Amino acid sequence: MHPLLRLFRIVGPAGLGLAVAGLALVPAADQFRQASNSGKGVIDLGPLDQRSYVYAADGSLLATLRADVDRQPVRLAAIPDHTIDAVLAVEDAGFYHHEGVNLRATLRALVANVDSGETVQGGSTITQQLVKQEIVGSKQTLDRKAREAILARRLEDTMTKDEILERYLNTVYVGNGAYGVQAGAETYFGISVSRLGLAESAFLAGMIANPSAFDPIRRPDASLARRNLALRRLEAYGTITADDVDRLERVQIPRDIRQVQPQPNTYFVEEVKQQLLDDVRLGATPEERYYAVFRGGLQIHTTLDPRAQRMATESRNDVLGELAPTGTEPGIVPLSTNPDTGEERVATGAVVSVEPNTGAIRAMVGGAGFEDNQFNVTTQGLRSGGSTFKIFVLMALLENGYVPNDSVSGSGPCSFTGVPGLRPDPYRVENFGNSGGGGGTILQQTLRSSNCAYVRLGQIVGTEKVAAQARKMGITTPMIPVVSMPLGTQEVFPLDMAAAVASIANDGVFNPPYYVERVDDRDGHALLKHEPNPRRAQTPASARLAADVLERNVQGGTGTRARIPGQHAAGKTGTAQNSGNGWFVGFTPYLSTAVWIGSTADNFEVRIRGTGITGGSYPAEIWGRYMRAWHEGLKSRDFKDPPKTRTGRYLQVDRRIDRSGGSRYFGPTTPTSGDTTGTTTESPSTSEGEEPPDGSSTTEAPPGTGGPPTTSPPGGPTTTAPGKKPESAAP
Repeated sequence: MHPLLRLFRIVGPAGLGLAVAGLALVPAADQFRQASNSGKGVIDLGPLDQRSYVYAADGSLLATLRADVDRQPVRLAAIPDHTIDAVLAVEDAGFYHHEGVNLRATLRALVANVDSGETVQGGSTITQQLVKQEIVGSKQTLDRKAREAILARRLEDTMTKDEILERYLNTVYVGNGAYGVQAGAETYFGISVSRLGLAESAFLAGMIANPSAFDPIRRPDASLARRNLALRRLEAYGTITADDVDRLERVQIPRDIRQVQPQPNTYFVEEVKQQLLDDVRLGATPEERYYAVFRGGLQIHTTLDPRAQRMATESRNDVLGELAPTGTEPGIVPLSTNPDTGEERVATGAVVSVEPNTGAIRAMVGGAGFEDNQFNVTTQGLRSGGSTFKIFVLMALLENGYVPNDSVSGSGPCSFTGVPGLRPDPYRVENFGNSGGGGGTILQQTLRSSNCAYVRLGQIVGTEKVAAQARKMGITTPMIPVVSMPLGTQEVFPLDMAAAVASIANDGVFNPPYYVERVDDRDGHALLKHEPNPRRAQTPASARLAADVLERNVQGGTGTRARIPGQHAAGKTGTAQNSGNGWFVGFTPYLSTAVWIGSTADNFEVRIRGTGITGGSYPAEIWGRYMRAWHEGLKSRDFKDPPKTRTGRYLQVDRRIDRSGGSRYFGPTTPTSGDTTGTTTESPSTSEGEEPPDGSSTTEAPPGTGGPPTTSPPGGPTTTAPGKKPESAAP
């Protein structure tokens, strides 16, 4: 059809419509005229939605947080001139000459669209487009178009041309979730807007009119044609030559979507995100906090040490990788298939590190992999702590006047009865491998990780005091003071364990673990900042004695695989019943770390190469590899010397409770009568424990003597950790 006929077909019926439109515009125009005359006509567009950034402790970028809008505003001066020229050539060549509305451009667009039979040009100016995007919306009504034009004129009185253009270039949608030219440059080319060339600039300019119709992934031919149209527009306005067009048209358009910004797909970043969404300092309502986190342009500075994170991950993956078949996904070891569900059971490992003198979380390896399994073992995985719970018994003993030189029988199997609420009654305990256990000092029984000795010690000091001590040291899960508590039958989080033993390294002061140092708004103003909240969890004397005992455990007890040459390290192994969970929890003066190995699905027995795991095996090996790498090059630091203590005494549980432990009780506090908090259920039997250290004695006192073992006189221990003074006994 001839263009003139097509024009008459459109304009003819439109005459009546234009007349009606004129009448419809009268009330709207009058309304906005009154608003303008009232002195309230200034338009405030407000802040743009933009992504938030999460930074590591060293300032490196960990992740970006965004909702459905991916935007990073940039200054107009940071946008290349040829990018600006391309957008103006395609969208509004007269931008710097009109006052918000360009009637000539509107008519020219009408003719061009009639001539082609489709929409090839838009009549709206950049100012009108900005008003449409941010104020009036895109509903196709005469009233909306009238408001758009009036507000565009008013906006020109409120903002300069450069301010309007800068806002527009940061607002326009260019497809595939990208808003603004910076996000567009990243999404399609993997570069910053400042690095855009002419071909890339023409591509982005061409996308603005209809990002869906010109999507380069789904509609590459249409996208290419649109890019080339933008190049010819630049030629028409004298920005580039015909030779330039020929050369640039041979440049390929994007074939895929780039991902240049790190994504929030890690356990640590997920914890940060959830904490901020719950922080009322970022907004009184969940909606306000969501907007702040995902659209507010926050600058979130965290505690994570990328070097520690990398080393922890590599150590976990290397140790487990040596146990898994070739080709297995890093961080897991196939175990077996669940006969009930057919699901494959796998073992994985988790690692979490806390800085003792601050509580800052420096590393967090939460499990097999966040993308496949978003269950964070370190903060969500309640797991039986095994013999690591003996740390709390030891600390409760030291806080209540007992000393490492005090002796107790570790003979087993042992049986306990007569405790109120105990089920089953009697409660039977075995040492690791059904060994006899032997007698010895608290120090020696710690190095052996003797179950029977520590259940007796729990009764001697009182399991309610053990529970209270665990809470003081930062254990957040409920602690029920039952007979089996010293064996770690109650469940804990690995993060809690790392923070708890960090208090020992910090001379008895507990710092709650935290993720975020500070959060700044988009302009760099501080919104929130971490406020230290230390509290004393135990006396300095108790902490130093415990550090000395646990350091000896690494040097010559069950934790020898965790040794760090040239550094002082302390810790405790732990193995839950039936090898369902393996632990090593330890610390240096620099860093406290908990390592866990097990099945994330349940407490399924973990047998690797035919042998059940123990805390002294693979968990201690992971801990040792990681901590040795992390401490490399650091100056050696010693733990503070423990105080002198009194002469050791031989301790026993009341014979009405301990059927196998003798008939006497000696100690500075009143003997416990057992649990008084209601009915509790014990494991029917446990052999939880660790392999005895090489050369440790298992000789027991002669039957019926009730006295200390012949190999360990009550006067004190006979072992000394390298570089430490022997404990001296004082009257």
